[in-house]
Amino acid sequence: MKRILLPTDFSDNSFEAIRYALLVFKEIECTFFLLHTYTPPVYQTEYLIGSSGQIGLGDVMRKTSQTQLEQLQSRLEKEYKNPKHTFIVHTAFNTLLGEVSDTIEKENIDLVVMGTKGATGATEILFGTNTVHVIKKAKCPVIAVPPKFKYEAPKEILFPTDFEIEYKKEKLEVLLTIAEKYQSRINIMHVRTGLNLTNTQKKNKKQLEELLNNRSLFHDIPDNTITDAVNEFQLKQRINLLVMVQNKHTFLERLFIEPVIKKIGFHITVPFMVIPQT
Repeated sequence: MKRILLPTDFSDNSFEAIRYALLVFKEIECTFFLLHTYTPPVYQTEYLIGSSGQIGLGDVMRKTSQTQLEQLQSRLEKEYKNPKHTFIVHTAFNTLLGEVSDTIEKENIDLVVMGTKGATGATEILFGTNTVHVIKKAKCPVIAVPPKFKYEAPKEILFPTDFEIEYKKEKLEVLLTIAEKYQSRINIMHVRTGLNLTNTQKKNKKQLEELLNNRSLFHDIPDNTITDAVNEFQLKQRINLLVMVQNKHTFLERLFIEPVIKKIGFHITVPFMVIPQT
């Protein structure tokens, strides 16, 4: 059984992400944790010092959050009836990142699925702060779903890599589950730097090939920036899911600098799975 965390701010984008998770895992037994966090807008000032105007505000916000979560659960159970799926609602007075991190650990979460922007809809927070922080800090895979994504089964998966790290089966478990369920083809994209692969890279490449069995197709791409290479590949071949390992020590390191994540975010039109290295 998969245990999947679904943070929500009750925006359309977060609902689209939840819908994506329910459809991708529709044939798999799952427990979904619907999570909403709240902090009073005056949290750092009047709320902390116990201003009389703020007394009881936290209770009101908690009740509102709980009610909205229960309404969301009812809607999902009605619209996406599935005996394989169960839901648990959870509201918390906390930052989103703090509660996501705590829940991953406490509930042994396998995957987080969330939208890429918040309820405001402002273009400058496409792939906004919350998503960036969760991707960078989560100790399990995260799938970020872009706004208005029309569901497509993840049959064609793009997996850029530099072969600089070992690929452990347990870290790729969610990807392997999806690939097996949908008979997916995983396009392994290596951006050449003009140098031949080192012995370590060759070893890691072979390890990855064995893990993916006969589902992988390897592509060598001429020297390019990773963002350009990803976007150009998508233009040439229809991709349903982008997957990357958060490699903190090699070329993917720069991907996890916030401006670059946002740069890719503006071009990505498919869900984006990020797998932690450690």
